[in-house]
Amino acid sequence: MSGVFITFEGGDGVGKSTQLQLLAGFVESLGREVIVTREPGGTVLGAEIRNIVLHHRGEIAPRAEALLYAADRAHHVETVVRPALERGAVVIQDRYFDSSIAYQGAGRVLDGEEVREISMWATGSLIPDLTVLLDLDAQQARVRLDAEAKEFDRLESEQSDFHERVQRAYRDLALLDPARWLVLDASQTIDNIAKTIRERVEPMVSDPR
Repeated sequence: MSGVFITFEGGDGVGKSTQLQLLAGFVESLGREVIVTREPGGTVLGAEIRNIVLHHRGEIAPRAEALLYAADRAHHVETVVRPALERGAVVIQDRYFDSSIAYQGAGRVLDGEEVREISMWATGSLIPDLTVLLDLDAQQARVRLDAEAKEFDRLESEQSDFHERVQRAYRDLALLDPARWLVLDASQTIDNIAKTIRERVEPMVSDPR
């Protein structure tokens, strides 16, 4: 069987981690090898880059930030994602290049197409088979984050207008490529969201024999 690449996208606080883990368990129950990973931070090098982009105390210029994410992505795809796909695994990943278009493109007010081109070069134009967008109003997402009572990282700490630009960018990306995207209202129950995702993914990962 061929490998399948599934990514999860959405603003901070929408529930990506929960749905990713539920989907991984479901796919494993079908007998497929599953690789669960994330960007940034899916490799040892990526963990160092993640610490810089999310926890660096000083300012990072927007273009430098975009390039740091691209560097993480290039190494991650080369050492983790492509090898897994080539051996037939299902890769389920928290964030990919769409995050850079939304956060560094729209959020940091850079050219989204230029940000995308950097990622295409970095990854050898590897595009997911499916991207799940958990869509939630930015203010609702902030309430969820506040309820977690944890220290915010650099992006979570941004003002509401930043997160609203990110949310709009995700919706626009999904409209441009509807065949790749599954857009779900993240205010639904966890079970309802998981059920819809399973229904979309099962034909993609089932043994066709």
